[in-house]
Amino acid sequence: MDSIHQNFIYLDYNSTTPIDDRVLNEMLPYFSANYANPSGSHLFSLTVQDAVEQASEGIAIGMGTQSNNIIYTSGATEAINLVLKGLQFSNKKHIISISTEHKAVLETCAFMEQWGFEISYLKVDHQGMVNLESLVETIREDTALVCAMLANNETGVILPIRQITEIVHQHHALVLCDATQALGKIDINLRDLAVDFMVFSAHKFYGPKGVGGLYMADGAKKFLTPLIHGGGQQQGWRSGTVNTTGIIGMATALRIALEDLDKDQARIIQLRDYLESELLAIGDTFLNGSKTNRLFNTTNICFSTVLSEQLITRLGTISVSSGSACSAVTSRPSHVLKAMGLSDMEALSSIRFSLGRFTREVEISQTIMKVKQLVEKLRA
Repeated sequence: MDSIHQNFIYLDYNSTTPIDDRVLNEMLPYFSANYANPSGSHLFSLTVQDAVEQASEGIAIGMGTQSNNIIYTSGATEAINLVLKGLQFSNKKHIISISTEHKAVLETCAFMEQWGFEISYLKVDHQGMVNLESLVETIREDTALVCAMLANNETGVILPIRQITEIVHQHHALVLCDATQALGKIDINLRDLAVDFMVFSAHKFYGPKGVGGLYMADGAKKFLTPLIHGGGQQQGWRSGTVNTTGIIGMATALRIALEDLDKDQARIIQLRDYLESELLAIGDTFLNGSKTNRLFNTTNICFSTVLSEQLITRLGTISVSSGSACSAVTSRPSHVLKAMGLSDMEALSSIRFSLGRFTREVEISQTIMKVKQLVEKLRA
């Protein structure tokens, strides 16, 4: 990771993470020496198949489930599409989403309207928390699914998924939980969460890009329809040759993330709090979201009257974000911050700083100094 740090101060870990060298080393043999297709029947294929199965067991154990409940996809976005579009033949035609969900959820929900589904959007308060009473009031007999992310990608705010699940199941509907930002950053036990579907991506916890997954509870599988048909791989849920290197890399990345979680959290939270306290000491700034109920690596700060687009450009080799990685190139205000009650100008003046395993204190000090200089200059 040193080559990255020679050129950039990277504070955009919620967008993606650099692959850990330990993960890459586990993957490399499966690009070259152990290249057989795990779906084959000969001994070479069977040895690779065994490695994939062991990796799957590791991923399942890390999430508190069984490997036959996990389908591997190209990432969380595909997994979200698999769940939502897989409901096309459902007799129930009502879906509930929280207004601060990722665009992958919101845009797929909007697409479902073409198939006769009605979508309800739950509001959040100024800290990004959902009112559970509004969920009770919104859920109906024909509600098929409720979408609720575990941790928000822009603010880091953590939602009470277990309580949401209990309410939804009382009304005989299903829960889709987007855990893309949470897996590897907080301890997740699917037996405790009791969600019906959960999606995740390896590149958010120092694994490879292009691989992720969908957890499906046993009782929820019957409600879905596969998107991809073909050779019948993965129990017929997603045909096509499985991503051997990706699955092995993801398993290694998750194991390391969980093993190092306490150590990483203790170090990163100190750096985040240092960064946050110094930046909030600048006049006319405020924190977006909850100060306590959030991911340990994330802070989202509004620098009033300073356009984040201008600030990010002038920060140059300091990599930060104005919102979701999937929409950060646009100059539209963040839908997450708008849903939390910010004005267009406040949302357009907000920056997300997300720290990670390779963030160093000297980088935080340099960022503080540079941001303070630029905010003063841009306001002047």
